[in-house]
Formats: sequence, C-alpha cells, structure tokens
Amino acid sequence: MGTVYAIANQKGGVGKTTTAVNVAACIAEAGFATLLIDIDPQANATLGLGSQKDVEPNIYDVLAGDVPIEDAERDTSIELLKLVPAHPDLAGANVELPREAGSETRLREALHGVRERFDYVLLDCPPSLGPLTVNALVAADRVIVPVQTEYFALEGLAGLLDTLALIQRELNPRLTIAGMLLTMHDGRTRLARDVEREVREHFPDLVFDTVIPRNVRVGEAPSYGLPVTHHDPHCSGSDAYFELAKEVVRAGAGP
Repeated sequence: MGTVYAIANQKGGVGKTTTAVNVAACIAEAGFATLLIDIDPQANATLGLGSQKDVEPNIYDVLAGDVPIEDAERDTSIELLKLVPAHPDLAGANVELPREAGSETRLREALHGVRERFDYVLLDCPPSLGPLTVNALVAADRVIVPVQTEYFALEGLAGLLDTLALIQRELNPRLTIAGMLLTMHDGRTRLARDVEREVREHFPDLVFDTVIPRNVRVGEAPSYGLPVTHHDPHCSGSDAYFELAKEVVRAGAGP
C-alpha cells in the first residue's frame, strides 16, 4: 500500500514545488514507483518535469469526475516516476468544488487504486488553504511543510497547523505531519541561522534534519524541465534533496 505525501504551506515562494519535484525524482531513482500529482493551477510542477500545462486529460478532469486518474498519468524522463499534470482551468475548481456535497474527498476517492500501483504519491499543493489543498490533505497520510528561513518563516504556520488539526479531527484521522522542511537556507547569514534555531525550538520534533540550501542550480533546473538532481547532480541542492528523500522514505516505511 503506497504512502501519500502532501507538500503544503499557504505561504507562497517557500519551495513547495521544488521540493515536490526533487523528492519525487530522488525516490523514483531509488527504485520506488512514484507518482507526482500537480494540483496547483500554476502548473509549475508540471512544467518542472518537462510537460506542458495544457495537456488533457489532467488533474482537473479527474477532480471533475470525467476520467479515472490512470488516464491522466504521464511518463516523465525519469524511470519509475509518473506525473498527473495540472491545468490553468484547475483554478475553477476552487469555486466548483465547494458547491458539491462531499467534494473534499474527491481526490481521496480517485487515489484508491493508485495506492496499489505506486509506493509513493506526492501532492504538490497551491499556496492557499482552499478546496484544492483541503482535498490533498484529506487524501494524504503525511504532510511536508516547506518553511523558508527568512523573517516571516513562522507567519501563517499557526493557521496551517490549526487547519491540519481540523482535518485530522473531522475528515482524515490518519493525517500526520512528516516534518517541516527548512528551505532557501543561507548559512552565511545570521538571519537564516536565527530562523532555523527558532523553528527548531518551537517545533523540536517536527523539523527534518535536512536543510535545503539557497542554490543557483536549484533555481535554474525548472527552466530545463528537469529536477536539480538531473540538471546538476553534484551541487549542494542535489545533495540536500537526496538526503531529504532518504528521510521521507524512512518515514514512509514507518507505522
């Protein structure tokens, strides 16, 4: 039975998509059948794996109930990694889904058969706590929360944790936090070190050991439609995502 991870934080620009793409690539390269589902209307994870954001069918068609998720899966350049692409029309789902009773479980229902075919499923969420993110959290087993090591790092985290607690209580009691991931970290600055210390002190049991550094190669890779581990497998960003993938796999093997 596969493990489903949501990568979520309502704050934008914290590295959700970069984390989703690179962790998915690393896990697949370790020999695990992996599916990355892009549920962000911006479709950056779709573009980051070399696909186009206007392909059909896509995750919008799945959530609308028009096609099974198997029909929307696409091969990538990485063996064992498949992608369900996003589409700009997905923005309309934020309006359409709340109108339908039980719509918050739409993605969970779509993933029933998927868990039998993939070892890991990663859900790249939009930067909001709207219906799409709620669908992902209801479908997920664990949540990875990227946190940028800058001044507003803790901004909104309390709201996200409250949302997670609500979903645990009302819709998905198995949901747990896999960890908070410190991203875009520049260890040369006192600010980054202070933020890391503060996050680890506030959430001592909820922060991944791995820290993602601020790295030019990580920023370049999406323009080539590649994860950084393929764009430059020996840079500090690649090393960090390889280590993070090990932590994620260990967590996924737990009870």
